[in-house]
Amino acid sequence: MSLALDSGRLLEERLRATGAVVLDGGLATELEGHGHDLRDSLWSARLLLTDPKAIRRVHLAYLEAGADCVTAASYQASLPGFEAAGLTRAEAARALLSAVELAESACEELAERFPSKRALVAASVGPYGACLADGSEYVGRYRAGSDELRAFHEPRWALLAGHSSLLACETLPSFEEAEVLLELLGETPHVRAWFSFSCRDGESISDGTPIADCARRCCDNDQVLAVGVNCTPPRNLPSLIAHLGEAAPDKPIVVYPNSGEVYSAEAGEWTGEAERIDFGAAARGWLEGGARLIGGCCRTTPEDVAAIRRALERSG
Repeated sequence: MSLALDSGRLLEERLRATGAVVLDGGLATELEGHGHDLRDSLWSARLLLTDPKAIRRVHLAYLEAGADCVTAASYQASLPGFEAAGLTRAEAARALLSAVELAESACEELAERFPSKRALVAASVGPYGACLADGSEYVGRYRAGSDELRAFHEPRWALLAGHSSLLACETLPSFEEAEVLLELLGETPHVRAWFSFSCRDGESISDGTPIADCARRCCDNDQVLAVGVNCTPPRNLPSLIAHLGEAAPDKPIVVYPNSGEVYSAEAGEWTGEAERIDFGAAARGWLEGGARLIGGCCRTTPEDVAAIRRALERSG
């Protein structure tokens, strides 16, 4: 069995054995840091077509920093998005699946160099709003209803679920969209997933739904390995973790915040000031609060992941 197809089971086992898993950091923003211009509706997925080796290098950098799991570059990849870029449906499907293959290849290289290190691959399932390329993943008030959301997600879900048993349903701004993805999860019983929401503050996801309601909705589903938040400022995490723990005390919590800056869709860039935090010290606090899968999102780096790795090893 391929690594990606085995990752769902392996993550379950690792959580039971170690109690904490280190995730990677920002993929697209790290690519931008290496000089890639991603001002495109496909964002990081454009490099699946133009420079896949650059994506693999960033995956490897996070693995070398200590990540236990890397997330494939399928966040803003979609069949309609690739078709709009001129690909046929078959070419779009191959491009989408290449994201999983690149992440798997980086993990295999790490294992060849360090046989005791077996990293995992999560295929990213970004929200409908990401593919609108207008910042909607931080708002969540879509004009699309459940039927349209399912029509968008279902073909991509079917492809990814056929090649990876671990899906990262991430930066979800909408409770309605999470319901659609939970429905698709139930139709693919071999798949495990984490559900991670974008949040407007320390209490609510981007569409205004309390994070506690999202956690309660996910907590009884055995296919959901963890529920939590990502791409929200670090300052919101203590409150969000507390709400998650109270609402779903038996479900592992996943957190991977951004740097604290705010993305401006109009400007196509991150604005404001980054929160100057020690990711290692912060990670210890998140772990003590109840988080079990910890990493970084936009504008975080391999250095931040290395700090998280060191901190969790000391805490263990």
